[in-house]
Amino acid sequence: MLPDRAFFDRLADAAKAETLPRFRSGLDVVNKQAGGFDPVTEGDRAAEIAIRTLIEDRFPEHGILGEEQESIGLDREHVWVIDPIDGTRAFISGVPVWGTLIGFQTNGRSVMGMMDQPFTGERYFADGERSWYSGPDGERQIRTRDCRSLADAILFTTSPHLFVGSEMDNYMAIQDQVRLFRYGVDCYAYALLAAGHVDLVIETVLKPYDVGALIPLIEQAGGVITTWQGGRPESGGAIVAAGSRAVHQQALEFLGR
Repeated sequence: MLPDRAFFDRLADAAKAETLPRFRSGLDVVNKQAGGFDPVTEGDRAAEIAIRTLIEDRFPEHGILGEEQESIGLDREHVWVIDPIDGTRAFISGVPVWGTLIGFQTNGRSVMGMMDQPFTGERYFADGERSWYSGPDGERQIRTRDCRSLADAILFTTSPHLFVGSEMDNYMAIQDQVRLFRYGVDCYAYALLAAGHVDLVIETVLKPYDVGALIPLIEQAGGVITTWQGGRPESGGAIVAAGSRAVHQQALEFLGR
């Protein structure tokens, strides 16, 4: 038995019960990275536990890959990929562009996913065939925008400071060509791309749980998401997502150098 939309909603609701009350609450933050800043909050941990508890009860035969807890059963046919708060820096800063990411893989391929933003009340969901939006203004199927050139594209990245060495040169070559670029919206940028508001998202140093839920959301909305070398993105790393194949191919010509 495979999950349905109702079960994804249950998982998102369980995470929301842990994250939303802590948002803009002056919560404690723990730094996971010596010599840098990789924050985690009690909201991250509590939300992942809530999601895992429901999955383990309903689908005990499934594997789980999560950010905050030990992964289990990654060699199984079906694996859940969880990031309880993607955009923890935004979360602790009070900016509502973080999200809960819940992805579902079959035989290593991302096939279903949800991005939930509890504060705005928006959910973006890929059901295995199509992508959907639900929020304060209703529910509808979403599609990417058919932008044909970088010159007309809107580009997002979380932060240019994440690029190192030649990555920065390759990224800047694209940024110099686009119509508009913006920084700092984490997973929300991919949701905007799937909904046709953004044309290109370029990032690096991503983990599997950063993209697991977003891959099907973009692909089933008509977009393209790969590594900078054009490979499958499930393992993370340097990632480029585009609303059209034309813009994706133009971006790869710079990023694959």
